[in-house]
Amino acid sequence: MATPPASATGAPSPDASKGKPDADASRFAGAWLAVGGSMFAVAWGGNEFTPLLVMYREVSKFSTVTVDVLLGAYVVGIVPALLAGGPLSDRYGRRPLMLPAAPLSLLGSLILAVGPDSSFLLALGRVFCGIALGLVMAVGTTWIKELSVREGKPDAGAGRASMSLTVGFLVGAGLAGALAQWGPWPTATTYVLHIALTLVTGAWLFGVPETRAVEPAGSRPKLRDDLRVPPIGHRRFLRVVVPLAPWVFGSVGSAYAVLPGLMRDHSGGMPIALSALVTALTLAFGVAAQLVGKVIDTRHSARASVIAMAFLAVGMGLAALATTVLSLPLVLVAACVLGVGYGLALVAGLSEVQRIAGPDDLAGLTAVYYAIAYTGFFIPAILAVLSKYVTYSALFTGGVAVAICCLIVVACAWRSHLPASSAPRPGVVAEV
Repeated sequence: MATPPASATGAPSPDASKGKPDADASRFAGAWLAVGGSMFAVAWGGNEFTPLLVMYREVSKFSTVTVDVLLGAYVVGIVPALLAGGPLSDRYGRRPLMLPAAPLSLLGSLILAVGPDSSFLLALGRVFCGIALGLVMAVGTTWIKELSVREGKPDAGAGRASMSLTVGFLVGAGLAGALAQWGPWPTATTYVLHIALTLVTGAWLFGVPETRAVEPAGSRPKLRDDLRVPPIGHRRFLRVVVPLAPWVFGSVGSAYAVLPGLMRDHSGGMPIALSALVTALTLAFGVAAQLVGKVIDTRHSARASVIAMAFLAVGMGLAALATTVLSLPLVLVAACVLGVGYGLALVAGLSEVQRIAGPDDLAGLTAVYYAIAYTGFFIPAILAVLSKYVTYSALFTGGVAVAICCLIVVACAWRSHLPASSAPRPGVVAEV
């Protein structure tokens, strides 16, 4: 694959990190696919555990709280990898921080395959998968954005990155559930398949050109200065992105970690397959919503974020009703609506971040956004603990109230604190 134009020192041209198209965009056409492929594989590894929650309850005899904590355990790996990986990739380049993700994801799957009866090994495997996922989300998202700029398609970056992740989440979960329900060696087959995929996509990365111009060691700022992310105090980030972000993965976590467990006795004797179906539906509608989200999103307002929060509020309401009447069709509808909200929220948040951040802060602010978003994966464990005192129906109803409050906060910042490049010019009517 072609390499980027080099300076006298052999470093990549700085154009990519400054948002400028490359002089020969055709040389970078399709280069993002290798990065997207690795993101797909690592996301597969991050989500293949999800539909197996029911299996671990039955085979390994873990409690609901334990498996929900294991679901969220990889956040322990994700958050530090996100917060350190993004800024460090600004300092050292995208490739050096992205390459370790595949081996870490592979190691996570290997540990999960050999330790189905050990909560410690399952947690450890989830943490390794989380570190890998954090790296690809922070570094891979930024790398795809910069490769898209070099290709002459600067607005395609957010959609390409979010789609790579979501399709990986979807395929990994769907196949894991099917193999665990009907395939051989239910506690390990999916992990072996993932290991093979990770080897192939990880090797593909070696041909992708670097897009970050790295300064010589003597002229770099102090490391602690690189780890700071100045735009985190941007008022639009605080008023639009922060209220939206926890709902990104909180919504899907509620859909495919909580609802299938409540419907276990209504699954026709196939609880793992039901879990896989709910997960696949949630993420499939998330994929579709991301395609629409790119059309809904606008740099002139918080339209996409408001619509996302509206879907999430409705989805939480449907989940509350479904947990009251224990209706399988209603559970599936709730999962689909929450999936739409997830897909719209993911694209809306990434798009806002990419408009707010400068070229030197893009990876860091993307990392902060994802770190906040992934706190939502602790929601199923919190609900499992609270369910000892309050019904799930009441908990989801409370979720509706919180979602509406977040919707109001985001709507009140409709056109507030827009970046200069997004604000409508005097005398020009901006789109809604």
